[in-house]
Amino acid sequence: MAESFPFSAILGQEAMQTALLISAVDPTIGGVLVRGQKGTAKSTAARGMAALLPSITVVAGCPFHCDPDQPDALHWECRAQRASGTSLPREMIATPFVDLPLSTTEDRLVGTLHLENTLKSGKRQFEPGLFAAVHRGILYVDEVNLLPDHLVDLLLDTAVSGQNLVEREGIQYNHASRFILIGTMNPEEGELRPQFLDRFGLCVTIAGVDDISLRRDIVLHRLAFDQDPNRFTSDFIASDEALRQQVLQARQRLKEVTIPAEIVDRAVAIATAARVQGHRAELALVRSARALAALLDRDNVDISDLIEVAGFALAHRIPGSTVLSREDVYRQLAELNPETMQRALSNPHPGQEQDEIYLLDDQDFPGSAAAGSSLFTFLKKKLTTASSAPISRST
Repeated sequence: MAESFPFSAILGQEAMQTALLISAVDPTIGGVLVRGQKGTAKSTAARGMAALLPSITVVAGCPFHCDPDQPDALHWECRAQRASGTSLPREMIATPFVDLPLSTTEDRLVGTLHLENTLKSGKRQFEPGLFAAVHRGILYVDEVNLLPDHLVDLLLDTAVSGQNLVEREGIQYNHASRFILIGTMNPEEGELRPQFLDRFGLCVTIAGVDDISLRRDIVLHRLAFDQDPNRFTSDFIASDEALRQQVLQARQRLKEVTIPAEIVDRAVAIATAARVQGHRAELALVRSARALAALLDRDNVDISDLIEVAGFALAHRIPGSTVLSREDVYRQLAELNPETMQRALSNPHPGQEQDEIYLLDDQDFPGSAAAGSSLFTFLKKKLTTASSAPISRST
């Protein structure tokens, strides 16, 4: 039986899908926060993306999902086994997806003393927690704004360091825990703590679809899935597989994508004009622009990539306001410091005509890029032959 609604069957939420795909290509961006009213496919998209990601190679039976091809990242038991001359057994598993319940305890999250094994052996033994289970995968937190503060602090420390350090009950244990963090929330139920909000690399605010025809298609898709999940999912196998291959190829291409110095300069200029604090904004801009370029099968980052991701990277970082929609981000950028912003986005090739999409004071601009249109326009063209079913439709 089909376990999740196909990612490529989601309609009218291209911005959210684009942010998730970008984060899937480069986990170092820092994950995605999806804000929106109930019933806007937030959880559906998170689970659909998990099913979309390619399988990973792990040491067979290892609870920490160690990569046998990365000896420096092995936890101590796998490292000791390798040092003894014993070859590490391999297996392929689906990308881990851990749904973090709001009721999770600290012991369940970080790991704790395995009491039964300790009593039997007389030696303290560590029982891995969710931070071990999610290594090299996706950590999903629904209603992340309602997560208890002490768990938020643990989550922040581990997400930033990529390591889970446990010092309790006479145990000292350390293991890698690198994951894509996806949080979803309904802002009507309260906002996130500012220090937690800034840790997310990207943020997107979504809303229900207004177009009557598209709303009808969304309802028909859901009814068809509920009636016969396997049959419905089979219609999107080809398009989901094509997206999976696109993400895999983009990951492989990522290190080869060139980031020109002028792109870094422009990212800094944009962040400076927006008066954001710290430097996470510039890093998110550059990294996500590079991931987008990789998804678009390009070998270098250009200004259009920066513009496309600016609404994701700055929505939750522009001071003096609540979290902004992508359209409001572009509007704020144009108003905050017009001279600096226009200089940052000026024509990179003097003597050539500048495309109007780069002008933030163009009233048509927010609608042109706010839906993640460049990526989905590209994907629709490329994947047309993969499936007769549409990948998505613009609002």
